[in-house]
Amino acid sequence: MDENKRTSNGTSLGDAITQIMKAYRLDGKLKEIEILSKWDELMGRAVSLRTKNIRIQNKILYLELDSSVMRDELLNGKSIIIQRINKEAGFEMIRDVWFG
Repeated sequence: MDENKRTSNGTSLGDAITQIMKAYRLDGKLKEIEILSKWDELMGRAVSLRTKNIRIQNKILYLELDSSVMRDELLNGKSIIIQRINKEAGFEMIRDVWFG
């Protein structure tokens, strides 16, 4: 038998990576990074320019804003932010938004 011949007994590389990501709970972190990289697209340029230090921790989105007017606007639209992010993620990634 040829030692270099492949068999179909193993899993694909993609499946193996997915299993590793889930085992180390990195799949959620990877999705968070993806969502945060789309912040400009999700919220628009005006919001994106005013928000700093965006992070997600324990299903809470933390935003630092450089405009009190923008903070008031986003506070009123908090449910829209949550809805957009969760829709883009495909699951409940965040439950609340805190402004700093």
